Amino acid sequence: MTRSKSPRIALVHALPESVKPINDAFASGWPEARVFNVLDDSLSRDVAEDGRLTPEMTERFVLLTRYAVTTGAKAVQFTCSAFNACIEAARTEVDVPVLKPDEAMIEEAFTHGPRLGVVVTFEPTIASVSEQIDARAVAMGVLPQVDIQLARGALEAFRAGDPDEHDRRIAEAADKLGPCDVVMLAQYSMARAAPRVRKSSKVPVLTSPSAAVNKLRHLLS
Repeated sequence: MTRSKSPRIALVHALPESVKPINDAFASGWPEARVFNVLDDSLSRDVAEDGRLTPEMTERFVLLTRYAVTTGAKAVQFTCSAFNACIEAARTEVDVPVLKPDEAMIEEAFTHGPRLGVVVTFEPTIASVSEQIDARAVAMGVLPQVDIQLARGALEAFRAGDPDEHDRRIAEAADKLGPCDVVMLAQYSMARAAPRVRKSSKVPVLTSPSAAVNKLRHLLS
C-alpha cells in the first residue's frame, strides 16, 4: 500500500497510558496506516470526579471527533472505555467510522462463546464495557455470562513507574475469574499484561488494540 492510499486514522485518548499500546498494535498489525494521536487526559480525571457522564462531557467528545475529521481522518478510534454514551453521540455527527474502544474486541470475544471474563483497571470502565457487552448480546440473540474483575491498584502502579506490579495485579485479577470461554483485557493500557495473563489462562486472551486494528483495516482497506 502506498502512502497516498494509506488512510489517515485519528486515535483519541483520555489516558496517556493508552497511547503506546494502540500505536504498537498499528506498527505490528497495519504499519501502512497513517495514525495520529489526540490526548486530553482531563477527560479521565473529570469523569472520575463527576462519577457520571455529563452533557458537557458528551459535547467535548463531539468536538474532538469533529476536529479529527477536519484533519482528514477517515476513521476515529477512541481508546478509553469509560465513555460509551459520549462516543455513541459523537459518531452520529460525522460520516466516517467512529469506533468505541472495546467494540471490536467484544465482537471477537463472542466468537469464542457466551461466557466472557473481563478485567479492568479503571473502575468507570465497568459500566461502559457491561453496556457494550449487553448491546452486542441483544443484537446476536445471545444470553451472555459475564464475570468482571477490577485489578485494584494496577493503574496506580503503572503510573508510579512499576509496570511489573501493574501486570502482576492484572494477572492476579484474571486468575479470580470464573469459568469462561475468553478473557478480555478491557483497556488499552492493559495490553502489555496479556503475555503474563496468557501464561495461566486456558482460554484465549484478547486485547482492545489488536482487535481494533484488525477491524479498522477491514473497514478501510
